[in-house]
Amino acid sequence: MTIEDVYRYMISGYFGVMEMDSYKLKEYVLADIKQYIKDYMEENPSKNFNLDEEVENIKNNVSVKTKLQDALLVLNKMDNAPMDLILDIKHRLKTIK
Repeated sequence: MTIEDVYRYMISGYFGVMEMDSYKLKEYVLADIKQYIKDYMEENPSKNFNLDEEVENIKNNVSVKTKLQDALLVLNKMDNAPMDLILDIKHRLKTIK
């Protein structure tokens, strides 16, 4: 897995959490994920990655199911990810065919 692939799944995970409208503390988690991605990108820079282009591509072309799966990956890597959100995402994934 390249560093660019890691960037992509992190960004996709961010959008996956955005899909969780039922989660009341979503904005706080999104801020934490955004900071996590920013820190990761500073520690592991890539010259071949166009952030704006990738964000638009992921936002418009990646399925909700993939975004939610990526959200689980990102949340599991974070130190204090809310377990109730992780369980909500898993439940929602079971309802998607």
